[in-house]
Amino acid sequence: MRPLGIEGAWVDTPRVFPDDRGRFHEWFRGGVFRESVGQGFSLAQANCSRSARGTLRGIHYAAVPPGQAKYVTCVRGAVLDVVVDVRVGSPGFGRWEAVRLDDTTHGCVYLSEGLGHAFMALEDDSTVVYLCSEGYAPEREYGIDPLDPALAVDWPEGLAPRLSAKDAAAPTLEEAGRMGLLPSYEECVAYRKSLA
Repeated sequence: MRPLGIEGAWVDTPRVFPDDRGRFHEWFRGGVFRESVGQGFSLAQANCSRSARGTLRGIHYAAVPPGQAKYVTCVRGAVLDVVVDVRVGSPGFGRWEAVRLDDTTHGCVYLSEGLGHAFMALEDDSTVVYLCSEGYAPEREYGIDPLDPALAVDWPEGLAPRLSAKDAAAPTLEEAGRMGLLPSYEECVAYRKSLA
């Protein structure tokens, strides 16, 4: 695992073992994760979504504490996976980083509590599975407009974004900040330390 440019986010490209029967790889290993990230990962929920080409899901995040850390991979097709720093007071506040996840390299992205997450399907039937540290709790879940011009996420050209009504109505990062909906960097760091 190697850290991304946003503190609290990592990418892992596992070793894949192909043979005449197919392929095998480990997509999560607790000891390697703990050694790399400095804390364990407590699994509370596992999600799977299948998306048509151009589907854009997110930017989603949860209130901290406890937040919701995610370990994400694409098991079919390809997606552009994006981590956004929505933590008020963070040195990287408002920055984003994108990683292509696909069914060839089998890369994985881990994002810690308080970070925003989104992805766009680059192929039809792109299937993303992700492990979550906390279960879904609608009262703690928030979103940011993935097309917020101030964030200027570099979504792939030539793909018309297909958003849910909820994601299309999400506030911009600035609006969410004014409404007091964003997690604080200080709280996120303190919570992560409590898990170490």
